[in-house]
Amino acid sequence: MSLETARRVLRIEAQAIQDVLGRLDDSFEKAVALFFNCRGRVVVSGMGKSGLIGRKISATLSSTGTPSLFLHPAEAMHGDLGMLARGDAMLAISYGGETEELVGLLETLKRLEMKLVTLTGNVRSTLAGASDAVLDCSVREEACSLNLAPTASTTVAMAVGDALAVSLLERRGFSPDDFAALHPGGRLGKKLLRVEHLMHGGMELPRVARDARMPDVIYEMSKKGLGMTTVVEADGRLAGVVTDGDLRRLMATQKSAVLEMTAGACMTSNPQTIGPLALASEALNVMEKRKITAVVVVDDTHKVLGVVHLHDLWTLELI
Repeated sequence: MSLETARRVLRIEAQAIQDVLGRLDDSFEKAVALFFNCRGRVVVSGMGKSGLIGRKISATLSSTGTPSLFLHPAEAMHGDLGMLARGDAMLAISYGGETEELVGLLETLKRLEMKLVTLTGNVRSTLAGASDAVLDCSVREEACSLNLAPTASTTVAMAVGDALAVSLLERRGFSPDDFAALHPGGRLGKKLLRVEHLMHGGMELPRVARDARMPDVIYEMSKKGLGMTTVVEADGRLAGVVTDGDLRRLMATQKSAVLEMTAGACMTSNPQTIGPLALASEALNVMEKRKITAVVVVDDTHKVLGVVHLHDLWTLELI
C-alpha cells in the first residue's frame, strides 16, 4: 500500500513539473533579465510552505552568484521592512496569489521602485496583476490524497526557483572559481580546494638530481614519506619520478646492481603531472584513472612545484 502511494505521489509531482515545462515562455526570460539587472539583492518572500521553499531558493541564488535574502512577509510588517532597499527586486511565492501578508507589501515595493516577480498558481490574482513578470506554477492536483496539503505545487515552485538560479548562474558566467570562493567549508569546499594549497612543496618535496645514486634516492623517499621522489634537471624541470613500485621491480630483476644505478637510470620518464590551479577533485580523478597514488605539480615551464598524494585527499574525506 505504501509503495503504491509513493509511486502515485511521485507520478503526480513529476507530471506537475512536466506541465510547467510546457508553460515556460517570455515571462521567464523577463524574470531572469530583471534579476540579472538588479543592482541590489533578490529578496524572496512567502508564507507557510511557500516561505520554506523561498528560503531554499534564496540560499541557492546566493550560493550561485546572485545576492539574495529571505524576508518573512509577516515579520516585514513589524519592522523587517527595513531589510528592503532601492535597487532590490522581489520574488514572491504564493500559490493562490492573494496571500494577505504579501499583498500588504505591494505599497512598499512601489515606493521603493522594486521590481516584482511572482511564482503563483493563479495568474489572475492580485499579486500577479501587480507583478513585472508572472511565472505560472499551477498544478492539476496536489499529491496529497486529500488534494489539500501543498505537495506538487511546492515541488513545482522549488523547481522553477532552481531554473531561475541556474539561468542566472549561466548568464553571469559563474565559474568553478567563483563557486569555490563561495563554498570554502564542508566537503564541497574541500573538493574545490586548489592543488597549490594541498601539495607538498619546499622542504617537504621529495627531489633528487638525475645523477643521484640510488642509496641517496632511497634515503630521500624514506625521509619525505610519500612513496616516491621527483627527479629534476639542473634547472628544476621535471625529468621523471622514482616510486616504491619502480624499486620493487628493479630489485626483482637487477637486485645486485640497483644500488650502483642512478636516479636517471631507474626513473619513470614523462610521469603524470597537474597544474597548481587544478582542483583537488581533478587531482583525485587523475589518480583514479591512472591508478597512481601521487601526482607531480608543475608550472607552465614544467618546473616542479610540489607533489599531491592520495593520502592528502583521504584527509579531506574526498574518497
